[in-house]
Amino acid sequence: MFSILNHPQRFTGNMSRRELLTTGGAGLLGLSLPQMLQAEQQQIVNPFQGGKAKSVIFLFLFGGPSQLETFDLKPEAPSEIRGPFQPIASRTPGLQISEHLPHLAEISDKYSVIRSMTHTFNDHSGGGHYVQTGKRWHIPIGAGFDATPKDWPSMGSVVEYLTQHSPGGLERDLPNYSVVPNRLGRLQAGGRYIRPGEYAGWLGRAYNPLSTTVDSRDSTDNPYWRDCTDEELSFEIEGLAPEVPLKTIRRRVALLEHFDGMKRNFDKADSQVFDRFRQRALALLTSNNTRNALNIKDEPNPLRDKYGRHLFGQSCLMARRLVEAGVRFVTVHYDCVDGYSWDSHRNSDDVKNNLLPTFDQGCAALLADLDQRGMLDDTLVIAMGEMGRTPKPNSNWGRGHWSQLFPALVAGAGIQGGTTYGSSDRLASRPAEHPVSPEDLAATIYWALGIDPGLMLPDALDRPIPIVDGGEPLRQLFG
Repeated sequence: MFSILNHPQRFTGNMSRRELLTTGGAGLLGLSLPQMLQAEQQQIVNPFQGGKAKSVIFLFLFGGPSQLETFDLKPEAPSEIRGPFQPIASRTPGLQISEHLPHLAEISDKYSVIRSMTHTFNDHSGGGHYVQTGKRWHIPIGAGFDATPKDWPSMGSVVEYLTQHSPGGLERDLPNYSVVPNRLGRLQAGGRYIRPGEYAGWLGRAYNPLSTTVDSRDSTDNPYWRDCTDEELSFEIEGLAPEVPLKTIRRRVALLEHFDGMKRNFDKADSQVFDRFRQRALALLTSNNTRNALNIKDEPNPLRDKYGRHLFGQSCLMARRLVEAGVRFVTVHYDCVDGYSWDSHRNSDDVKNNLLPTFDQGCAALLADLDQRGMLDDTLVIAMGEMGRTPKPNSNWGRGHWSQLFPALVAGAGIQGGTTYGSSDRLASRPAEHPVSPEDLAATIYWALGIDPGLMLPDALDRPIPIVDGGEPLRQLFG
């Protein structure tokens, strides 16, 4: 049978997609699954209108990359501020970036850099929630680390909701929102953290992402910083252990449907509607399209080498595969497996030797690959962390938390490449012009998808809640 994992009790309310799938497998698609879907179904006609983006790839660099070591170097700043890395020229006039981002420097004509991201939630979990949802976390700084049912829905979950509730949305046999390679926090400290931001929160657990899993070798291993084998890069769907072949499950489903057909003869008025929800449930459970898209080994070796065989590069390639298959929103987590990584308090050694080279290779390959396939025109790509780093370092060039200024790379879906937006002061400590909040970023992503940022969706009590509480789309970024 398909295994059912134990999930933390702090998640309550509607069933998650993971539980939906595992329960469907264990119960042979019993009545509760399609009835749950049917109870939540509403028709939303054409929620994606006029947007240039058909899909979004969100590269989340959790921990907070330093602005001074990536896209906002300050060569004229005092020596105790400007950092140990040298700036190099890019194809973008006036944009000097880190010497350890040479691949991105070569293709800066394909993206824009926002140099004035800012917020005041100087915390990893809360900051991660903020940038993935566009809403400040309801948990005070330092009072919690894990997701809660009261969290704001992620942008991906909103996309999942709207697609499911659109005409034909239940017939799709692909997820609309996926997270790769793992849920955030799964590889850190034995998986004790379930970081907020990527989930559906008050919107309902049925709109959580379809997440994959890729394990580390042991508690000291960081697969983001080394080449991974094909056996490791399984990208299994989290919560599903296929101990029974799909052929067997389909055969059992067919038998169950035979008995259901006899029962529905007593109530033919509801049978047609019921069948639509049963079809969606079965499609999610047994989709060959999803499983084929998750088979990274189908990609040619030269292209895989270009992305890098490390976990971040292969996850960027997986994101392209998922979008190409029809997934609308894919989040790629670059997690802090060792508890530091992008959260570079101690020194800048890992930033130089591991973090920047792998990010540079994977992100640059993704943009070039999307462009070559003609997909960059309608795929919006965002790469960013949840905060920046303090202008003043320690003696080893480690920097502390600093949410008041950090950069974001944005590309595709009409974004004007070879440009910058906003600027910082001379110490890279605060925005000097055009500050951009997480609310502005969320409104921009929704607007690019054709979703009205003022859209209201129902919470668990059917109260209308705006998907973005403030914020204005950055239309200036688009050509």
